[in-house]
Amino acid sequence: MTTKDFFRWRPHPWHGLATGPNPPEIVTAFIEITPFDLVKYEVDKQTGYTRVDRPQRGAATPPTLYGLIPRTYCNARVAALSPSVDRADGDPLDICVVSERPIDRAEILLDARVVGGLRMLDNDEADDKIIAVLNDDPVWGGVRDLDELPGALIDRLDHYFSTYKSLPGEPQRTVIEERYPCRHAFAVVEAAMADYRDAFGE
Repeated sequence: MTTKDFFRWRPHPWHGLATGPNPPEIVTAFIEITPFDLVKYEVDKQTGYTRVDRPQRGAATPPTLYGLIPRTYCNARVAALSPSVDRADGDPLDICVVSERPIDRAEILLDARVVGGLRMLDNDEADDKIIAVLNDDPVWGGVRDLDELPGALIDRLDHYFSTYKSLPGEPQRTVIEERYPCRHAFAVVEAAMADYRDAFGE
């Protein structure tokens, strides 16, 4: 091994890592929070360190691993895939990863196979959630499209993201407009990659 075979310094999770080995089908996911976290953590966009965003407001925790896809950006091209809005949230593209074995630590990288997604709006901004399975997972690794996952799991993701920013008696800030299959999810990933290139270059 030579010094060219590794990073001498830790790369920024958003800007310094590859999008994946074969995007848009197989992407890298940088995991920010797990189903065991009662606090929402998020990559700090300036430093790349993980910071506390907020305690989870309700009793629910994310049903799957949750993080971002490196070198993606939700801007005009991603917004164009959500007909009811004219802007996106300006963040990296979010990804939810299903794993058969419990993974209880964040700040990890994994290869994920994209199988579908949720078209979510947050305060009238596109905030899509890509749904994926851990690549080569012994149980879920053969899944290729959203309808091959249990409906109850997608229901949980839908409910979590519909309510995770609200408490009873408060107006709902997030809306799930649609569940979409892998073909559209690939288009969202490609749009987010193109938005990233437009904003930050190669």
